[in-house]
Amino acid sequence: MPKGFDCATPLTVDSAAAFKANGYDYVCRYLVPERFNKALTRSEADLIQAAGMKIVSVFETTADRALGGREAGLQDGAIAAQCAADVGQPDGSTIYFAVDFNPTPDQMQTIIDYIKGANDATPNYSTGAYGSFDVVNAVKSAGAASHTWQTYAWSRGQLADCQIFQYENGEEYDEDKSFGCEGWWGTDPVMPPVLPDRKPLDPGVALTILNTWMSPSYSKTTDPARKEYIRWLGLELRKAAGLPLE
Repeated sequence: MPKGFDCATPLTVDSAAAFKANGYDYVCRYLVPERFNKALTRSEADLIQAAGMKIVSVFETTADRALGGREAGLQDGAIAAQCAADVGQPDGSTIYFAVDFNPTPDQMQTIIDYIKGANDATPNYSTGAYGSFDVVNAVKSAGAASHTWQTYAWSRGQLADCQIFQYENGEEYDEDKSFGCEGWWGTDPVMPPVLPDRKPLDPGVALTILNTWMSPSYSKTTDPARKEYIRWLGLELRKAAGLPLE
């Protein structure tokens, strides 16, 4: 059973070597833009692979981001796909999208819609979901993701049929174990197959997001920081869909 861990602190050459020496086979790292301190970078990905460990990619900006539903999923998926390309993550591997809170039953459909949106926006990658026992089961039952990563938190001691299980939290890193088909990438000589029928993000989907949500939000807000964030999101969407950068 492969032994892994996840952490928000970027690894160094020394720390990666130490984890490998302690028997860890893989590390789960954050696939988010580099303006986040926890972001996986290309140089870190290279040193992790050089240490002999595999990488599991997870996208999370805020714990309850999934409550934004399909629209948020489309936005985050497009950003995650660009980040994956930036760090050298190969097509066919998996990007997990985090649901890092304990949702109510009434919120579950919104979460499913978020994961489905993320899936539609990451056509070259398999889609995974991180969350509690209930989240993992709901997402799998809805066919929203092909991979799941369960946390013991909020799971009431129950373990679902998942690829990865986070069984313990620590101050600096969390402990994980996995059961196969993790969707990791890097040093594994047998990568998941590239799906031939997957296509880049549909330009029409990107334009719908830009025109129906981003442009009105940009016009209405008076907060300079929010304006800059919306502008940046728009650029990332355009890149993912191959649209002109405006």
